[in-house]
Amino acid sequence: MRATTIHAPFDMRVEDVPDPELQQPTDVVVRVLRACICGSDLWAYRGEAERQPGQRIGHEFLGIVEEAGAEVSGFAPGDLVVAPFVWSDGTCEYCAEGLQTSCPRGGFWGSPGSDGGQGEAVRVPFADGTLVKLPAGAASDDRLLTALLALSDVLGTGHHAAIGAGVTRGSTVAVVGDGAVGLCGVLAARRLGAERIIALGRHQVRTDIARTFGATDVVAARGDEAVAAVRELTDGQGAHAVIEAVGTEQSMRTAVGIARDGGAIGYVGVPHGSGTGLDLSLMFDRNIALRGGVAPVRAYIPELLPDVLDGTVDPSPVFDLTVGLDGVPDGYKAMDERTALKVLVKP
Repeated sequence: MRATTIHAPFDMRVEDVPDPELQQPTDVVVRVLRACICGSDLWAYRGEAERQPGQRIGHEFLGIVEEAGAEVSGFAPGDLVVAPFVWSDGTCEYCAEGLQTSCPRGGFWGSPGSDGGQGEAVRVPFADGTLVKLPAGAASDDRLLTALLALSDVLGTGHHAAIGAGVTRGSTVAVVGDGAVGLCGVLAARRLGAERIIALGRHQVRTDIARTFGATDVVAARGDEAVAAVRELTDGQGAHAVIEAVGTEQSMRTAVGIARDGGAIGYVGVPHGSGTGLDLSLMFDRNIALRGGVAPVRAYIPELLPDVLDGTVDPSPVFDLTVGLDGVPDGYKAMDERTALKVLVKP
């Protein structure tokens, strides 16, 4: 089959690789119908996250089950399924607690020795604990299929940030970051009943999507200027809940600066850089809580799926460029240069 591999910074290739095969009786093989490029993939693309030359890449996909191992009970060939961005056994204590990202036998797609989502097919370990079945009819609905793909990562990650930030009905929420996760954080905040949602972003195409998703205000500033603007919008108090979806020192400083005393920050931006942006003394004095981390999206898919199926939540606008498998290297370039928000891949 063909799959995307990374060889060095800015060196993405689509190459012939061995077809995936069942290795354990709990495996399935999924033929990929939709995949995408994640903003976190760009850290490897830019050389800021180490990868082995030739390593697979991509962790968001959905598709059709082609083969199922003898011990797989929940899936059969022909089933349409979505995969969260990690696999998990579904039987350990962490999985039972809804923290599949800490499963001792779990792992990330594209890690050494595993298939990546940006290819024609994927071997899925622990299929019963990992995959979620989708209605068969969705396979013929292009918009719905694209929306469902967001369940593999960005929609669940935005939801995780909103939960961590303590978004409640009637609350004021600020979202730091206008990437796909930040925009899905806006969707999640609206879904949870936030009364006011302030989106921080400087790219009008993205902030227009944020408004469509439910943002009531947009702040096109960074740093101290952004903090001052949010404070002005909130009568000097700041937001009850802050979603941090970038992961830089500056973005975290902004999140702390715009949080209301007694509020909380839900952080899901993959941390990078040497500083954290956190002043624990300041957070202590102002009673600001910090919750978040790697989103256990497998735990959230059953909750979010019905709203995506009935159109109550539609994250599909975050995908603004579509490529075939051969176009994946150009898709990385487009996202790196910020001419694309999130690239959809149709193998």
